[in-house]
Amino acid sequence: MRKTVLAITALLLIATTARAQDEKFKALFMYNFARNIEWPQAKQSGDFVIGVYGNQSIVPELNAIAEKKGVGSQSIKIKEVGSGDDVTKMHILYVTADKSDAADGFVGKIKGKGVVVVTDKPGLALSTSGINYIKVDGKLKYEVNEQHLAESGVKVSQQLTALGVVVK
Repeated sequence: MRKTVLAITALLLIATTARAQDEKFKALFMYNFARNIEWPQAKQSGDFVIGVYGNQSIVPELNAIAEKKGVGSQSIKIKEVGSGDDVTKMHILYVTADKSDAADGFVGKIKGKGVVVVTDKPGLALSTSGINYIKVDGKLKYEVNEQHLAESGVKVSQQLTALGVVVK
């Protein structure tokens, strides 16, 4: 019995560590997305706002980056988003896997407003988001839908698309 408890505890610790590592990489990717996108003129002043809708486990990692880094001359601010919040004032809206069904509802509100939707569920780059996290051979990667990004009013660097998996 004791060996079983120890084995289960070890598996939970490994799973928790892997999840925390994923959140760290997602946050770093998001920072690099911000740096490799050309934002509309109206979005190049004030704070650079990253909104998180859904599971907030990535917020501490994003806050750690925001304390040390900026995007151009803009300070980074992290905002926890509720369903009624005005997402048009954000630069990036990250919709976590647990709230991915709501991603479509945000797209109509932000079309052409310089807001990039980043999601975390297979298939969403084809239907909804501009960037979507995926796992390939156990490694975190991302999909890029250039059409969705263009519709949101931003221009993406070739470096960002070259490092991602382009979907249409």
